[in-house]
Amino acid sequence: MITDPHRNCPVLRAGTPVKDAVGAVILLHGRGGSAADILSLAQEFYFPNLAYLAPEASGNSWYPFSFLAPIEKNEPWLTSALGKILAAIQSVGDAGIPAERVIVCGFSQGACLATEYIARHPKRYAGLIAFTGGLIGPPDANLSHAGDLAKTPVFFGSGDPDAHVPWERVQQSGHVLMEMGASVTARRYEGRPHTITRDEIEVAKQLIQDALG
Repeated sequence: MITDPHRNCPVLRAGTPVKDAVGAVILLHGRGGSAADILSLAQEFYFPNLAYLAPEASGNSWYPFSFLAPIEKNEPWLTSALGKILAAIQSVGDAGIPAERVIVCGFSQGACLATEYIARHPKRYAGLIAFTGGLIGPPDANLSHAGDLAKTPVFFGSGDPDAHVPWERVQQSGHVLMEMGASVTARRYEGRPHTITRDEIEVAKQLIQDALG
């Protein structure tokens, strides 16, 4: 078995080159999606002087089973995927952009991955945007994490019901990050399909402007 399945996957880029940017947005696609798909969001909340980076998953999936499956079932893909985010943050850091100028944003499987990464690597970030996602682990898992997110702004948006992400898990995830010191906003969209709404895009755009503008 390959121990690092996402290691050699590409990272697509848009916006200002990292060396000239004042902040960065890391975009994580959902299951079956691609870096090119999620990078199109950069057009929706584009700001001058920001770099947009979109890692791609091996086989277009960050991990094989539901985010509610036992964590060990999703290894080594999950650890490899989290490492892909870490590498992206380190790469922009090497170019002079610290974590407090980095926003991590994802949709669906990518939103779960983004949320899990922020919880496992607590510090001040420019923001977390989770379009239909939550912390990873089975329903009976202890989702709590130690560390201080230092008022990192966080947005959770999700449908209710959603076929893949229960609203209860979104609420639990928001509570955990609040306990870690994040400033959390969660919005439920009744009857919304598994997609990203215009309202969510506008909320995300405002978060990015407030954090990095």
